[in-house]
Amino acid sequence: MNSRNAPSSAATATVPTTCWECSTACGALAEVTQGRVTRIGPNPDHPGSHGMFCVKGIRGLPELTYGATRITHPMRRTGARGEDRWERISWDAALDAMAEGYAKTRDEHGPLALAGAVGGAFFSRGAVVALAMRAMGSPNFLINQDLCGGCRGVSDMVTGLAIANGEDVQNSRTVLIVGANPHAANPVQWANIKAAKARGAKIVVLDPMRSEAAKLADLWLQPKPGTDAAIALAMMQVLIAEDRIDHAFVRDWTHGYAQLAERVRDWTPQRASAVSGVPAGQILAAALAYAEGPASFVSGHGIDAVTNGVQTFRAFHCLLAIAGNLDRAGGNRRAKRPRGFRTYLDLIHDPAFQLPPEVARRTLGAAEYPLWAGPQGWQTACHNPTVIDAILTGKPYPVRAMYVSGVNIAVTYPDTQRTMAALRSLDFLAVAAHSMNPTAALADIVLPKTTTLEEEDVSINGHAPCVTWTAAVAARQGEVRPDVEIAWDLVQRMAARGAADAKFMPWRTQREFNEFLVRDTDLDLATLAARGYAEFEHRLGDFAAQAFKTPSGKVELYSQRMQAAGLDPLPDCVPPAASLARDPAYPYTLQTGLREKTYHHRAFASRPGRARSRPIRWSSCIRTPRANWASPRATG
Repeated sequence: MNSRNAPSSAATATVPTTCWECSTACGALAEVTQGRVTRIGPNPDHPGSHGMFCVKGIRGLPELTYGATRITHPMRRTGARGEDRWERISWDAALDAMAEGYAKTRDEHGPLALAGAVGGAFFSRGAVVALAMRAMGSPNFLINQDLCGGCRGVSDMVTGLAIANGEDVQNSRTVLIVGANPHAANPVQWANIKAAKARGAKIVVLDPMRSEAAKLADLWLQPKPGTDAAIALAMMQVLIAEDRIDHAFVRDWTHGYAQLAERVRDWTPQRASAVSGVPAGQILAAALAYAEGPASFVSGHGIDAVTNGVQTFRAFHCLLAIAGNLDRAGGNRRAKRPRGFRTYLDLIHDPAFQLPPEVARRTLGAAEYPLWAGPQGWQTACHNPTVIDAILTGKPYPVRAMYVSGVNIAVTYPDTQRTMAALRSLDFLAVAAHSMNPTAALADIVLPKTTTLEEEDVSINGHAPCVTWTAAVAARQGEVRPDVEIAWDLVQRMAARGAADAKFMPWRTQREFNEFLVRDTDLDLATLAARGYAEFEHRLGDFAAQAFKTPSGKVELYSQRMQAAGLDPLPDCVPPAASLARDPAYPYTLQTGLREKTYHHRAFASRPGRARSRPIRWSSCIRTPRANWASPRATG
């Protein structure tokens, strides 16, 4: 199957694929008739998801693809921004307008006046937008990961762990869940947690709210919001005082243990209790349960969404390391890949696709936030509030044009009114989207994007050592295009104007892009597509073979990169900014609530099937019989 169209045969074909509507990436089987997906459900043979699936894939994605609100052709604004007045135009006209708008901005203000915005490099569009901006000479691209996994990513980078999130729960004796809601967010993980509980594993949950995980827990700790780090520090204090650490791993593979031990020496359960509000006995019990091991750390955006998120993650990551739960059965497995495989993050950091250092260092926010923005940053992205300031004030330099793909920044960035004012003030704005949203409504040009039913993708699965394949199972609706094709064509037009360097975007199609990712491996895309996945060897504990990407070459409990950036090199309990500025007249702390499994963050709120019951009872923790897959309603 090529990247442009699914089979058009009248016969129904069952195609193995992957649901990429969220980071779980469950293996799927799609039934396709005449290029249209008629049913989609779980692939029971997929080694990562083992037949788990949820309503977001079964209903949300088909309804997004075939929904009545789908944008299916390019449009140009004809009225003032926000008036919702548009005319249909061709792709040539749209791309020419974009090339002219960006080239004009580049000529008048320099290439750094251009910026892109995208979700992040977890999805292919993140790498594509980043490289497209570099082709235009700008290091500036914004990501939404400051709200979604960014704190985890920075902590993982500076400690060098190379883990994701609860990768081997099914073999754990203790599962430590902090600020996560896997019942709604991750059907594979939730199923594994319930299975672990059934066979006798202890479930320990830290959450201010009584989530489904808290209901399941053997021990539920209910800390004040933003105080989780105090509990992690106290758990380390208990492990060290009780001599329950992994001495061999600490000796051979960690840096800064003595300094960490001194930092946590006074963080007794009693002190942590005074900070967090959790009884000291519960904290002690949680520490001893975790020490039994093997233990898996399951984390979520409850940590990311607090201003002290990086330090909180570092505290739990250090706890994980000294307890010996890194890359062991039942612990947290390190991320590995087949030899030669390139991830999207690899592309962003690849020297072959870098701008000159003097340009990269001028990334907005790099001077103030070097571990986030610029060449030393996790994804080398911008600091988003700094970009909004630059648009509105021209400082430290002006940003006058943007390209936004797959994100709705008008409602996801802080201070919505200020963000909207910035978008309105731009000289040129183009947005690629599935349907009209508040960000697209302010654009000069709106482009129709493919959904993941219409795209190819190849990536590493987070739940098992396998490469997973997303097929373009559906014929494209209307004139929609994927990010790679949009970026390639745009860069070519700008290069013809002398305003871009085409070497940064050499792939014309998704297939070419994916072939580049696997070019130096033993993988064959045709074979991968036929099965939907390819497993690879994963050796636990081979620390000598897979180096820790830190200055010391070890897990850094004492981070030299944090120290070089002028930051505390050790984890600590930092009060959240909201508590520091609290007005006594407002004694309550807002928690925004637990998510439903029908949503992926805010996505699918407008889909007609979101709240409507269907013939089957949705359960993200059981295998759904293929006979009970729901047929997406034909609305397009």
